[in-house]
Amino acid sequence: MDNREDFLAWVNSTLYQAEVALHNGNAAPRRAIWSRNEPVSLLGAWRDAFGQRQLEEVFTYLEHSFSDCTSYAVELQAYDVADGMAYTSALEHTSASVDGQPRTYTLRATQVYRREDGAWKVSHRHADTLGA
Repeated sequence: MDNREDFLAWVNSTLYQAEVALHNGNAAPRRAIWSRNEPVSLLGAWRDAFGQRQLEEVFTYLEHSFSDCTSYAVELQAYDVADGMAYTSALEHTSASVDGQPRTYTLRATQVYRREDGAWKVSHRHADTLGA
């Protein structure tokens, strides 16, 4: 497998499973795929974070906010891999409960990844609601 195929397989398995787990109230898989090296940043649909401490606060907040994911689908718009870095641009279609209320929404999400110790890690995410 080449770098692009390897990365895409990771996106469609590890990253996807981490996002489903988060939307079911379990942020541990998402924490595991995020870089522990600075800089890290999150410009989220609900909250922003800069650095490890703030990132952990957001993950804890999301973990307590989300539950009962009934659907999560990623519509990949673009991606590429070069020199140990990668990016994705996608539409994320989600049906889950947020603070106990069922919601269905679509986010536009762009993420940046870097290869660390042979594994892909997220270093930046920007997401907003479609049409925002």
